[in-house]
Amino acid sequence: MSFFIYIIPPLLLAMYAQSKVKSTYSKYSKTMNVNGLTGADVARRILERHGIDYVKVEPIKGVLTDHYDPKARVLRLSSGVYGNKSLAAIGIAAHECGHAIQDYDAYLFLKLRQTIVPVVNIANSTAMPLAFAGLMLGYFTGSGVGIGYYILQFAILMFAAVLVFHLVTLPVELDASRRAIEILEGEGILDREEIIPAKKVLNAAALTYIAAAAVAAGNLIRFILLSRGSRR
Repeated sequence: MSFFIYIIPPLLLAMYAQSKVKSTYSKYSKTMNVNGLTGADVARRILERHGIDYVKVEPIKGVLTDHYDPKARVLRLSSGVYGNKSLAAIGIAAHECGHAIQDYDAYLFLKLRQTIVPVVNIANSTAMPLAFAGLMLGYFTGSGVGIGYYILQFAILMFAAVLVFHLVTLPVELDASRRAIEILEGEGILDREEIIPAKKVLNAAALTYIAAAAVAAGNLIRFILLSRGSRR
């Protein structure tokens, strides 16, 4: 099964990315910023300075569950970030502010991602079951073009939608991190030596999005190849 070469490397990359972000976060969550600011302090300061004081900053349970909700206009920070004074917490809080600023600026890729989220949510939950259902039907009913083949083709469209979502997500996340670092450095929230650890945390997080896109691409290629094989 040579098509496994398209999924195993991305999965290994995803495992490495998850390990990298956890180890980097763990390391710099123990290093406090010299200004004594918490993640929530930094988030509110950035939002106010950019005229986005209508966005609320709230705590949320979990580890690395931080996110910006554009519909509710709420920036939610995990317990390890909200009240934490570490460099990791500051970097993550600033990154989420980057998304709020993107929303304020009507950043194209953010708007596009918001638009396709409902479709992708359905695709994420249905693509794999549909793909296997199509393959099993094809196996039991014989090769060629039949109901199983068409189900598999629909699943492939779902995998393609998931890949598009991840490809759109990449510039959104990278741009938010770029904005975060520029703000932290330009507005003097962190000094020059503190910027480096914050960058490392955000770069590690970026790798997880790259890995997710690679896994989505691998799944798409794998089932396209399986689909071609099922017609023989």
